[in-house]
Amino acid sequence: MSGNSFGNLFKITTFGESHGPALGVVLDGVPAGIELDVSFIQKELDRRKPGQSKVATPRNEADQVEILSGVFDGKTTGTALAMLIRNSDQHSRDYSNIAQVFRPGHADFGYTAKYGFRDYRGGGRSSGRETAARVAAGAVAKKFLSSFGICAKACAVEIAGIPAPVTDWNEVENNIVRAADKAAAKKMVDAIMACRNENDSCGGIVYCEINGVPPGLGEPVFDKLDALLAHAMLSLGAVKGITFGDGFEAAAQRASEHNDSFLGNGKWSGNHSGGILGGISNGNTINFKIAVKPTPSISRIQKTVDANGNDTDLEITGRHDPCIVPRIIPVVEAMAHLVIADCLLQHRCSR
Repeated sequence: MSGNSFGNLFKITTFGESHGPALGVVLDGVPAGIELDVSFIQKELDRRKPGQSKVATPRNEADQVEILSGVFDGKTTGTALAMLIRNSDQHSRDYSNIAQVFRPGHADFGYTAKYGFRDYRGGGRSSGRETAARVAAGAVAKKFLSSFGICAKACAVEIAGIPAPVTDWNEVENNIVRAADKAAAKKMVDAIMACRNENDSCGGIVYCEINGVPPGLGEPVFDKLDALLAHAMLSLGAVKGITFGDGFEAAAQRASEHNDSFLGNGKWSGNHSGGILGGISNGNTINFKIAVKPTPSISRIQKTVDANGNDTDLEITGRHDPCIVPRIIPVVEAMAHLVIADCLLQHRCSR
């Protein structure tokens, strides 16, 4: 069990490290005949890549995708689809001081405990840079789902404790924090910059909704649709929680408040369940929120120990996001598209 693959019928396997030669992904089970242009995939990668704004890491990666197989004459062939994203702006020397030290808030100790040693350059496989491969794969899933009228979209609804109501989806790509409220976005930017100026970082909450999902997706018991989406989102290193629909607020509600009444023809009286009942989509808009922790790499002196168990002070150098929320949004969308694409293919086998 390597843990590098995700999905059943629409399956991806990612590879590569933050400071290795390249990152990549192999997709198996992609249906043939999907019109796919490299520019469509690149557009999604550009939304995730570093160096976009003052609230992102200044690492300068083009994240240029190369399609190695599985596409011919602009269409998927049905065979394994492989894509490569080369690393070009690694500063591995920035990490030489942590080769024998465990960084607070990072996976350093866990990887060492599991494997006996680790790639300390930017976290290696545990780096958020790994998500570039997911976004490339998610773009393929997004293109596949578009023919069914299915699409996921996400936005920041809280950063550094500052809430942002979902008032205008068209605003999301017009501000650098990807909030759906212009006034709140400005406050969020100011809060992130305040953290950066204090050599600190902040987290937030991302809202995602998936529109156009037909009823019937998801499998009984262990492969419930909400369980699969939770698996996808919690596989992202910065995500610490997920709620669907009313989420934890449902714990304080009565059934007479929480139950959505079926009105027929795929219509419901409300959507307290977040579009999923019994682990199966009910035709309503699927929606969930995820909690994103502060970026653990900060330029402050922190207490830790080295590989020999000695107490030491650590100041992390390098280039890091003061808030990961804006750049995780296209990753959330990508993982949502991958889950729905996989479930849609499985649903075809259920009758």
